[in-house]
Amino acid sequence: MALKHEPTAPYHSAQDALRVLEWVARHSAGVTDAVLSRRTGLDAERLTALLRMLRREGYVEQLTDGAWVTGDALRRLTSAHGRERALREKIQHVLDRLRDSVGAAVYMSRYVDGEVRVTQYAAGPATPAVNEWVDFRCSAHATAVGKSLLTQLDPGARRDHLARHRMARLTSHTITSDKLLLSRLAAQPPTAPVLDLQEYAVGTVCAAVPVTAGSAVGCLAVSLPVERAHRLRQAADTLHRSAAPVLLSLAL
Repeated sequence: MALKHEPTAPYHSAQDALRVLEWVARHSAGVTDAVLSRRTGLDAERLTALLRMLRREGYVEQLTDGAWVTGDALRRLTSAHGRERALREKIQHVLDRLRDSVGAAVYMSRYVDGEVRVTQYAAGPATPAVNEWVDFRCSAHATAVGKSLLTQLDPGARRDHLARHRMARLTSHTITSDKLLLSRLAAQPPTAPVLDLQEYAVGTVCAAVPVTAGSAVGCLAVSLPVERAHRLRQAADTLHRSAAPVLLSLAL
C-alpha cells in the first residue's frame, strides 16, 4: 500500500485510513476503537471520522460488540482474483456519488504508457459528458484532465509528451505555446485545481484535481456548461475533499 506524498488533505486522509486498515486487518477477530487509536496515534475524533468513511466505502464492518473487522470491499480489492473488476466497480460507485453530489459529469483519468486516458466517467441526462470532438490523447494541452496529469510528471516527461502531440488551437482560448504551458504547469500549486476555461471546447469549462497513488498518475475531473461556470470552483473543491476513497482504492 503506497501513496505518492502530496501536502493535501485527501492524501493525509488516505494515508491515515491505510494505517487504520492495516491494523484492522491484523485483528481477524476484531479490534476496538481504543486499540486503533493507540496503535495509529490518531485522536478519537479523527479516528471516528475515518472509520465512518471506511465503513461507508465497505472497507470495514462493525461487529455487534463494537469491534471493527475488514469489509467485503477491502477483501475484494486485495484478492488475487478479480481485483481489476472490483477496482473498476469501486471507482464507478464513487464517481456516480460525486456526479450526484456536484450535479455535473465527473471523470477518472490516468496517464498510461505515455498517453492521457479517461478510464471511467459518470454522466446522465441532466449532467452530460463532454463531447470528445478531439481525441483527449492529442489535446492534453487544452483540457483540465490533460494538464492535471502533466503537472504530476517530471519536466522531462512533460516535454516528451508535448513533443509527441502538436499543440493545436482548438478554441480562441487554447494555449499553443509549449513554453507558456510548461511555465504554467511548473507553477501549478498541488492543492489548487487545474482549470480548462473553454480551452478544449467553446461552451464548456472543466476542473481537475490529482489522485496519484504510488507510480500511478491520475486525476478526478468535472465539466460544466459555461453558463454554470460560477459553480466550477465549488465543484472542484468537492472533488478535492472526496478524493480519499479513490486514492484508497488505487493504493490497496
